[in-house]
Amino acid sequence: MDNTHLPVAIIGAGPVGLAAAAHLLARGLIPLILEAGPKVGSSIEEWAHVKMFSSWQFNVDKEGANLLLADGWTPPPENEYPTGGELLDRFVRPLADLEHIKRRLQLNTRVLAVTRAGHDVMKTQGRSAAPFLLRVAAPAGEQDVLASAVIDASGTYLTPNWMGAHGIPALGEIEHAAHIAYGIPEVLGRARNRYANKRVLVVGGGHSAFNALQDLVRLIQEAPQTKVLWAIRGNSLERILGGGANDQLEERGKLGLKIRQLLNDGVIELFKNVAIDQVVGNGQGLVVKAGDQILPPVDQIIVATGFRPDMSLLAELRVALDPATQSAVLLAPMIDPNEHSCGTVRPHGAIELAHPEEGLFIVGMKSYGRAPTFLLMTGYEQVRSVVAALAGDWDAAKRVELVLPETGVCNSDFDEIDDRLKVSASRTSYCGNGGATSDDAPRSSPSCCKG
Repeated sequence: MDNTHLPVAIIGAGPVGLAAAAHLLARGLIPLILEAGPKVGSSIEEWAHVKMFSSWQFNVDKEGANLLLADGWTPPPENEYPTGGELLDRFVRPLADLEHIKRRLQLNTRVLAVTRAGHDVMKTQGRSAAPFLLRVAAPAGEQDVLASAVIDASGTYLTPNWMGAHGIPALGEIEHAAHIAYGIPEVLGRARNRYANKRVLVVGGGHSAFNALQDLVRLIQEAPQTKVLWAIRGNSLERILGGGANDQLEERGKLGLKIRQLLNDGVIELFKNVAIDQVVGNGQGLVVKAGDQILPPVDQIIVATGFRPDMSLLAELRVALDPATQSAVLLAPMIDPNEHSCGTVRPHGAIELAHPEEGLFIVGMKSYGRAPTFLLMTGYEQVRSVVAALAGDWDAAKRVELVLPETGVCNSDFDEIDDRLKVSASRTSYCGNGGATSDDAPRSSPSCCKG
């Protein structure tokens, strides 16, 4: 069956999804962008207040920039560091507003499931010739959409990791959900009243936790009764706080140094070796328990221990995932944080991202599964290669077009995931979760590059 007249469905209108659309247009292919939120980059809005560790030169896709430049766009300064909100305002939204993109973008359209027309996951005969069928919930109701290929750039931000040490919710975590937030809440903005003059426990050993901690300390200046507690699973602060002034991601290094100073000043009360198994409420507040260890009662908990992919919408497709990282099998050895926390990017593309389901590619944050080493520019390189493969240009698909500096510093969220990932690997990837922090690998915000 000839499906070449059908569009390539892109799930998610974040920066990587929109970059995929730009590359498809450049190749003469038709994108169809399906975004569950009311705006593009809806997940980024949740951490719009957070400064990224990576500068603009690592946060703008080249093909997307080409489209924008043709429309009179002024690029931001390469060496400045944007917040999530600035990433939206100066790149993501302008790209989505271009006529070529805008008329192929459907907002408020949630993909419920992806399959092959006339085929469940068991049926093989005629499978590769059948178009993809996407069941979507749109403003007009549920409907089916056909596509020649599927690029899943839906991210992981909506599925954060639990606070519990076993990979499942701690006892009482769901019961006390009203007092638990995940990621990097806007402590100095819309969430201020929730945390001002409260006892707040931050859980997590990565840069999302750092961002939450520094904001809470700033809040003390305005609300002096605010008390900040920090719980980490490991016991090595050197591993967590990173390379400081030697970190080639300068803003990330500065943040580690700042947290170290706040600890030295006694503004943050630190608890080590905290593998949480229970949260209980009593008359004094919420009490976190980790085996025999019992932490002081608090009023609010911020969980910044990374994210995980939701693979349920692909259940009727043939997907090959590494059992530990939940990334594509060929990609997993490159990004396994049990083996690699420092080093250089090992570029990868269509070959490493391929699945047994021909024409399906998972890209961006979601492609890394539970590994916390994603950088936004890595996602742009992924879609460049994937789109080249979909266009039949395998020379371009295999070619490496990504150049990044060495980080020179260890990733900081490994203590939170060491017990969850147990595979061997070869080399690490550059730290980042789509431009946000590395624990977002993210129950924190998205890229190892948020500052």
